[in-house]
Amino acid sequence: MVRNVAGLMAELEPEDFYLLSGVEHGMRFSEWVNREKLPSLSNLTAEEVEYRLDRCATRELIERKTIQYEGYTLTAEGYDALALRAFAERDTIEGVGAPLGVGKESDVLEVQSYRPLALKFHREGYTNFREVMRERDYTSENQHVSWLYTARKAAEREYETLESLFPTVSVPRPIDQNRHAIVMDKFDGIELHRTKLPDEQAVGVFDLILREIAAAYGIGYVHRDMSEYNVAVSESGVMLFDWPQAVPTDHDNAREFLRRDIDNLLSYFNRKYPRLIPDLDVSAIVESVAADDFQTVRDHVA
Repeated sequence: MVRNVAGLMAELEPEDFYLLSGVEHGMRFSEWVNREKLPSLSNLTAEEVEYRLDRCATRELIERKTIQYEGYTLTAEGYDALALRAFAERDTIEGVGAPLGVGKESDVLEVQSYRPLALKFHREGYTNFREVMRERDYTSENQHVSWLYTARKAAEREYETLESLFPTVSVPRPIDQNRHAIVMDKFDGIELHRTKLPDEQAVGVFDLILREIAAAYGIGYVHRDMSEYNVAVSESGVMLFDWPQAVPTDHDNAREFLRRDIDNLLSYFNRKYPRLIPDLDVSAIVESVAADDFQTVRDHVA
């Protein structure tokens, strides 16, 4: 997990953010921003840049590297600070609390606001930039020099998808988005892989998940990465989260992705609840979902 920078926000001054924004702007063109360009990029004097570089480097918001020139780049914490400032200026959040979840491609934190909310920082590309560049369709046709672009595009994609799906599909309600971060409703429940359901409930939960998948497909989206790690189960039902990799149903491989999502879930239930979920006609489920005519799990027993 990347260090939580919320505690640093009170220490930072407006000019520190001018510098961070200048580095961010420069990273559109180069991973390492030439120090000589920072005064114009940040609208600060050369003397002020020198002072702010020291302050931000001490707080690990930027990194320095000497190549053919002295270059600077934002750390994940520096990018987090810029997003947090934007949310605070919009009165979206008042404070940041404890971690809610940590994954390979995101960190989720509880935030203080007018109601319980969650803040998700996308980390796509920060540690595995080349891998994500190959796999995500929002980067495949472009040449990018920075992980910032990949993380921001992932956040934008997820936020737009959530706006389209909510409230018809059981997904977190989207509240706000800036850079690589999303603010959304904090949802109750336990991740599916952490649960041990009574046998009589397992089939019902699987059926509920498939119904949400079908509802999402009806609106025009396939999750594309559905598994036991992005489904939450509560007394009120199920919730599907983590949608940055979603594709529209007119995507050339949408039907294939839909089948893979269903196969992944079926494989999990068969492992954890052996012989409880009968052999299913997965092809029939895929066809019924695509035709907006989803039936119950029991209707698809092979």
